[in-house]
Amino acid sequence: MAEWIDAINVNQLPVGVHTIVDLDDVSLLLVNVDGEFYAIENLCSHDGGELCDGEVIGAEIICPRHGSRFCLKTGTALSAPAFEDIDTYPVRVVGDRVQVFNEP
Repeated sequence: MAEWIDAINVNQLPVGVHTIVDLDDVSLLLVNVDGEFYAIENLCSHDGGELCDGEVIGAEIICPRHGSRFCLKTGTALSAPAFEDIDTYPVRVVGDRVQVFNEP
């Protein structure tokens, strides 16, 4: 059933920080970019490696394994060797809680 899920307290994810959130059977990377929160699948579409150890630059994350870049806002693959986009999930802030919608 599609619904909003409490992920983390707003104060636990300062600007420039990212963390892993498990949502049902999906590992998501939750990122705070200049006060905007984004949730993106934690798997590179190139080889399935986790993105959580990647560097966030602006609204992009760089895969730590082979350097592919993905847009945190849209999941778009921005550079080779990844050519397939990855899922993003809607995020909202309600009170002091960051919530993620459990369907992309």
